[in-house]
Amino acid sequence: MQQIPSRREFLCQAGVAAGLGAAAMTAGAQGASADGKRRNMVFILIDDMRFDSMSCMGHPFLETPNLDALAAAGVMFDNAFVTTSLCSPSRASILTGQYAHNHGIFDNSTNLTDDTPTFPKELQKSGYRTGFAGKWHMGGSSDEPRPGFDHWMSFRGQGVYNDPTINVNGKQEKVEGYVTDIITDHAVDFLTQDDDRPFFLYVSHKAVHADFYPMEKYKGRYANKTYPHPESMANTEENYKGKPEWVREQRNSWHGVDGMYNGRVDFDQFCIDYAETMISVDDSVGRIVDTLREQGLLDSTLLVFTSDNGFLFGEHGLIDKRCMYEPSIRVPLIAHCPELFEGGQRKKEVVANIDFAPTFLECGGVPVPASVQGKSFMDVLTGTETGWRDALLYEYFWERSFPQTPTVLGVRTERYKFMKYHGVWDKYEIYDLQEDPHEMNNLLADFIQHNEGGQLDQYIRQNAPDDVKALFNDLDGKLNALLNETGCLAEPSWQAR
Repeated sequence: MQQIPSRREFLCQAGVAAGLGAAAMTAGAQGASADGKRRNMVFILIDDMRFDSMSCMGHPFLETPNLDALAAAGVMFDNAFVTTSLCSPSRASILTGQYAHNHGIFDNSTNLTDDTPTFPKELQKSGYRTGFAGKWHMGGSSDEPRPGFDHWMSFRGQGVYNDPTINVNGKQEKVEGYVTDIITDHAVDFLTQDDDRPFFLYVSHKAVHADFYPMEKYKGRYANKTYPHPESMANTEENYKGKPEWVREQRNSWHGVDGMYNGRVDFDQFCIDYAETMISVDDSVGRIVDTLREQGLLDSTLLVFTSDNGFLFGEHGLIDKRCMYEPSIRVPLIAHCPELFEGGQRKKEVVANIDFAPTFLECGGVPVPASVQGKSFMDVLTGTETGWRDALLYEYFWERSFPQTPTVLGVRTERYKFMKYHGVWDKYEIYDLQEDPHEMNNLLADFIQHNEGGQLDQYIRQNAPDDVKALFNDLDGKLNALLNETGCLAEPSWQAR
């Protein structure tokens, strides 16, 4: 596979340096949220959790009573997505409200610089008591406290599931126990401190990142269960008809079902271990909810639960994330605050990880920095939203450590998905998600050129049926408009094929 160009070629000339996007939001309300309260907030982020890894979302055997109860009493989003399906870029987008091509975190080893605007910094400056407990991940060689948090508990890199070494406010200590419980202990301690200031707590779990290690008491709970293999997992010509070649070729790679993790992991056991590890996440949510209830704060606190990206379990022969297929980019999203909005709702609006920063800032009555590219979904929660995005930009940039997945730029609307690949001679993909939710029928399956760089777009426009041509032109136009609006050029040199 051809290596993608340097980072500089991916960035708009001034976008990152200035920390601004062309579609950046302006400052919001001053001093208090729309209802006049300096509202407490808790943000729970899970690692690599699929959108359907809850019993209320149809998982075949995983039991998540606490998440089910939270969803029943809150708002569930059916179309929540990440703008880059990779841990560190997604976490940076959550903190900054920016796309990866603006905040500059393209892989899992680059640290977010201390001078980058983040919403915890803004909350802290406005008088919020801020806390972080769990996995930071960006720049994993250090676990030192990051700007924006009054209380800090974290660990280096991915951390470990059992007996971790943690950093508490700058001091390292070895702790016995299971990491999900240890993170939750610190979260509960923060919530029960005697302090009159409004608070924001960021709970960032290591779970459920591979390798999966369930808590001892949960090992074997689902030993007699089998996770159903998706239809698109089959290694057949019919299944891969219309797919880019790199997808099938990845089956025998680190992130493919036939070669996963150098062939040392069994797929069926992998799925069981994942579910058993998720049980402790559900326990953690229950403890945090119970603590808020005991403090008399559950109804007034904005509690948001989500994941840093999705996860593939065999779809198209793949595991992990990075690509733009639905299980990779779609995430669970539950919001709970009975004082602000009625529970038991399902929302269809397309929301993204870049929307968390402005949402929390609006809820806290704190001005939104001009660098933020997302949009607060508070009005979606309260039912007062009159206009919302009709398309979302997705981007993933090729990594030297995982060369089997090419760079992809794409756009996701409520109905359609368009994926455009770079650095590899292969097909584009368009799916009608209303008619084809499992992404089996690529509407651009018949169009590929192997030896004429920069000609595939023109070839599609000249040879596709009128309906496909019109759809391609519409989605490609939306993609270029989003690249332009968010700080990249509409037709940069690196798009040439």
